[in-house]
Amino acid sequence: MTQKLTPEQLSDIIAEVGNLQARREAEIEPEQVKQILQELGLAPDLVDEALVQVQRRQVLKVQQKRNHTITMGAIAAVVITIMTTLFIIKQHNSTLERVFAQTSRITLTQDDGSDLRKISRQNSPEVFYRVTLKDTPIGQKLDLTCNWINPNGEIVKQNRYQTRKIDKSIWNTHCRYIIGTASTPGNWKVQIFLQSRQLSKTEFEVK
Repeated sequence: MTQKLTPEQLSDIIAEVGNLQARREAEIEPEQVKQILQELGLAPDLVDEALVQVQRRQVLKVQQKRNHTITMGAIAAVVITIMTTLFIIKQHNSTLERVFAQTSRITLTQDDGSDLRKISRQNSPEVFYRVTLKDTPIGQKLDLTCNWINPNGEIVKQNRYQTRKIDKSIWNTHCRYIIGTASTPGNWKVQIFLQSRQLSKTEFEVK
């Protein structure tokens, strides 16, 4: 050896040589193995076959340990994925829970800013339910449902729709329904829901 060593390297080499020597001294020569087997009344000619079986078991043990590590890693990855998904869902639901209706109005097709509470069936007008939502989540789309309920409590029309991608925290939306001449006169209701949560309800009279 021509390479110069540092004191730390020399210390490591001494320790390693000691380990190798101890391992060599602990090894048993083949002749000694056969002698031990003979003393135990066992067949020495089976040494090679026994050695193969021992090596196979050692390899199998290493493979099982590796497979266990891989399995545990896969389980951990699945758990992390599930936890991350649940966290995202919780955050999403928390964001939606903050949305509320700031104002709501009933108008005809031509919106003059008024809030109609009496609708005539004559000429079968198309009625709009205009709702202003506040604290809407920017960058998301909202799944909304609008129910038009006649005086008998029947949902005669249900609008299901998704908004465009929201780009401001105050968002105007609307749903519509044609009040025909055959519509039941009396007190009607219109509701708007975000998923299963009611955001707004307004009553009006059909004459």
